[in-house]
Amino acid sequence: MMRAYRFVSGAVHLLLAAAILVPRGAYGEVHPLNLSRAVEYALANNGELQALRAEKEVARAGVERAALFTNPTLDLSADTGAMTGSSDENTASIGLSQELPTVGKRAKRRAVAERELEEVLQQIADRERLLALEVKSTFAELMLAQKRRELALRAVELNGKLLEITQERLAAGDIPELEVNLARVEVARSEGRKIEAERGLDPLQARLRALLGLPAGDDVGFEGSPERHHLAIPPAELTRLALENRPDLKALRAARAGRDAAVALAEAERIPNVTLGVGYTHERSVDATGLGEEKTRDNLVGIKLSIPIPLFDRNQAGIREARAREQGAGHRLEFARAGVAREVEGDYARLTAADKALDLYVGSILPQLEENLKLTREAYQLGEAGILPVIEEQKKYIEVHDGYLAALAERQTALARLEASVGIDFQNKTSGGAQ
Repeated sequence: MMRAYRFVSGAVHLLLAAAILVPRGAYGEVHPLNLSRAVEYALANNGELQALRAEKEVARAGVERAALFTNPTLDLSADTGAMTGSSDENTASIGLSQELPTVGKRAKRRAVAERELEEVLQQIADRERLLALEVKSTFAELMLAQKRRELALRAVELNGKLLEITQERLAAGDIPELEVNLARVEVARSEGRKIEAERGLDPLQARLRALLGLPAGDDVGFEGSPERHHLAIPPAELTRLALENRPDLKALRAARAGRDAAVALAEAERIPNVTLGVGYTHERSVDATGLGEEKTRDNLVGIKLSIPIPLFDRNQAGIREARAREQGAGHRLEFARAGVAREVEGDYARLTAADKALDLYVGSILPQLEENLKLTREAYQLGEAGILPVIEEQKKYIEVHDGYLAALAERQTALARLEASVGIDFQNKTSGGAQ
């Protein structure tokens, strides 16, 4: 059964990876991954996560072991008088004994194992939550780096056109050669900016590929510009959802339930188990009757009941240990609940601040910046302004756009952090708050 489960699980992961990397109707052709498909691929192929999933079979085996009875004991014995001169006297016996748990210990032991299995499953779900956050954050950084490279190319284009204008005006005798040299310097600076932007792409791609568990040598790219979803869920509702959905809290609740079950088991261990046995004995002996000896044969069947007397050890230490673990699990759960509430509050505030910054950029800064650059370049081309205002305006254009790109990446990261804090993917799952 376990082999079949592992085979089916591995086949599902392979099919999912194939579906993500190989598009329909184009076998062998690899398309870039967007954010949602990158997260899916990571959850299916990340090496650390796969290793953690394999460990859940240990917990499943614990549940199976807890439900089993102890093995019966077979006793065989034989006695003979041949070594003491009584060769006609001998005894042979066979017995079978079985330990029987009392006061429902087997069910209590199984309850402890089931809670441990639930804790492991929730720990795996929590690792999936954190892995999704890592992928989304790294993906946002990579998209920021790609947009910065595009912005650098835009700077090269702007300065290249400025250089063409200065050369035309120099040929017409409208400007000194110094302005052409200034334009050449700006072109060189924009080329350097492009090289710097390209240099930051490879490390981010390598980190993202490692998180996804992509095989070495696979030519897979990443692309996407996530839509900006506005959350209409109030912070109090987000906190409630987090307390209900966070797998780390579910793992702690399972741990506390497991410690409660362990206390019940420890208290049951005060009453010892009983051992019931049955046996058969064949005995051959010689009886002296005064005038001679008479050989006899006896067949005996017996029942044996063994009950340990809890005189000194009544599992006092085990009960104390179980109760201490129960109290520790309760304290950890309460501390984690308070931490989750603070985490959701902080991440919601971060997302709100990022939204305000983006609204400011999109609503007023960027449109005015485009208009200023256009008017300044036209004024220079008509000879109504010098080159220095154009250079300054172009620098401002690049710097402000770089700030906008950083704010956009910060917003995506803030959304990913809030999703991880709440334990719900607002972008890929239906939710009343994502519009």
